[in-house]
Amino acid sequence: MLDKRSFSLSGHRTSVALEPEFWAALGEIAQAAGEPLSALITRIDAKRAEGQPLASALRVFALKEKL
Repeated sequence: MLDKRSFSLSGHRTSVALEPEFWAALGEIAQAAGEPLSALITRIDAKRAEGQPLASALRVFALKEKL
């Protein structure tokens, strides 16, 4: 089951659907960094490869940070 959330990135609204476990991991990472989840997603968005879907970039980031 996917959980869909909406964010504002670069001045426009976008939605991302991820498994709840990935949202939980990203939330923990953001909390440990002392920033809101939206700020973490903005950072990941700015660094993702051209053409890489945001959902994929978020999953890869969460896996790398949690391993």
